[in-house]
Amino acid sequence: MKTTSSPPRFLDPAILSKIGNLELIARTVVEGFVSGLHQSPYLGFSVDFAEYRQYMPGDDIRRIDWKVFARSDRYYVKQYEGETNTNIYLLLDVSGSMGYKSASLSKIEYASYLAASLAYFAQRQKDSVGLVTFDDQLVDKLPPRCRLGHLSSLLHILDKVKPTAKTEFGRPLQALADTLRKRGIVILISDLYAPPEDVVRSLQHFRFKGNDMLVCHILDPQERNFEFSRSLRMEDMETKRQVIMVPEAVRGEYLHLMNQHIETFKKECGVLGVDYLLLDTSRPLDYALYSYLYTRQKSM
Repeated sequence: MKTTSSPPRFLDPAILSKIGNLELIARTVVEGFVSGLHQSPYLGFSVDFAEYRQYMPGDDIRRIDWKVFARSDRYYVKQYEGETNTNIYLLLDVSGSMGYKSASLSKIEYASYLAASLAYFAQRQKDSVGLVTFDDQLVDKLPPRCRLGHLSSLLHILDKVKPTAKTEFGRPLQALADTLRKRGIVILISDLYAPPEDVVRSLQHFRFKGNDMLVCHILDPQERNFEFSRSLRMEDMETKRQVIMVPEAVRGEYLHLMNQHIETFKKECGVLGVDYLLLDTSRPLDYALYSYLYTRQKSM
């Protein structure tokens, strides 16, 4: 039997969905991710991320951990818990379009697993994590905390989300940005079905206040690839408007517009200094955790 030093890949969202318990899903994702992180130099993270960071010019060399240097051939300085604590704000789009699925997992289910995993990981790192759900208004708001029972409250909100209303980024997210008192990392999880200029204006509110940002753009594989093979009636999940569609007639134009939409967000996020991550609902969740860690490290 062939052996490998890499941990088994068990973060497939479709497999995780069979677990049924959101807390267990989050724990499974995070523990699998951390196991892989301990065996990998990916992105240069040390095995004790919460307690170390890479050496930067100007750091006191007396704080370099030489044992870690001997193992990794890289310089890390000791980072104490009080220095690493960060506020993490999870913003979850629960509008009607997030209910779409072409296979076993909807966008809102995938997004909920992702939010739960990020929250679980953040608390493991002694960060304070909060959650906001929104559609055309703020739906739920749980302020950042790092204390016993807080994660359960957050997971309870995620467990009961039901996508129904229309999407609007401007009003609810501006209202939220105006209430933030402490800078932190803002993670937006959404299918971004809105005019890019509306989304960008919303991101600006957070960036202008000095927050680091990660945008997780969630799409279903059918939305990315448009592999429908026969005529069908399609309904907008937010407006309920219906159209008869012939895939062969519209596939080229659809893919062009979708790719253009994605490229616009990549470009605009780059201009703002916002990290952008495109995920479809079949992709393992550890990609998003790596991106979170990268953003987390930059903010330290």
